[in-house]
Amino acid sequence: MRFSKSVRLAAAIATWVLTSTNLPAAQTNVAVAANFTEVAKEIAAAFKAKTSHEAVLSFGSSGQFYTQITQGAPFQVFLSADDARPKKLVDDGLAVPGSNFTYAIGKLVLWSKTPGLVKGEETLKAASFAKLAIINPVAAPYGAAAVETMKFLKIYDALKPKIVEGATVVQAFQFVETGNAELGFIALSQLTGPETGSRWLVPQELYSPIRQDAVLLKTGAPNEAATSFIAFLRSPEARVIIEKYGYVLDGQS
Repeated sequence: MRFSKSVRLAAAIATWVLTSTNLPAAQTNVAVAANFTEVAKEIAAAFKAKTSHEAVLSFGSSGQFYTQITQGAPFQVFLSADDARPKKLVDDGLAVPGSNFTYAIGKLVLWSKTPGLVKGEETLKAASFAKLAIINPVAAPYGAAAVETMKFLKIYDALKPKIVEGATVVQAFQFVETGNAELGFIALSQLTGPETGSRWLVPQELYSPIRQDAVLLKTGAPNEAATSFIAFLRSPEARVIIEKYGYVLDGQS
């Protein structure tokens, strides 16, 4: 694969920032898709231990963050739950060209805290439940993937009256956790603790890959912590953490 001179230069600068031990500690504000909350916290801790720089994390939906960034929100790095919004920020002139890349590929899961309730697609087709939680499909790719899955199975119209929407994956998870919905579509990364309830890992062929892209915003280009964080996100140390939470890395099947 061939890279432009500007991309190679940016990569070289990022590597130099990451490995330099003489630079004073700096701080960067990072907008993070809610599904990546726990992973980002662990990566930020490892990043600080490695570089002394601090990543100040904010969590929410990718759609809301995109709107906030276009309105001048003070972020330097954006970790989206999709690949479309980072690309659009580049096209909008708000992010550094060539800095966007896929840091993780997410997996969709249908989960209930009730053991034995979720048995696969037949659970959805039987529809013997009152409420099904999903994330807002306009604001979050995991919600769009849930809708895509139900449409693929030709059950979306039948289940639509039972759907309750959370603004983020965290809220959708809480709907199920608190019993406001018997089951829900969430991110696999939210179920990395001791296995509880019942779940169905939705087959990849039922929905489009959830490619989660990061991008360096132009406000972060002169920020040592921002460029260093983007570089660290590509590092083997960060990739091990990402895989631990059930994500697939780009280039893997």
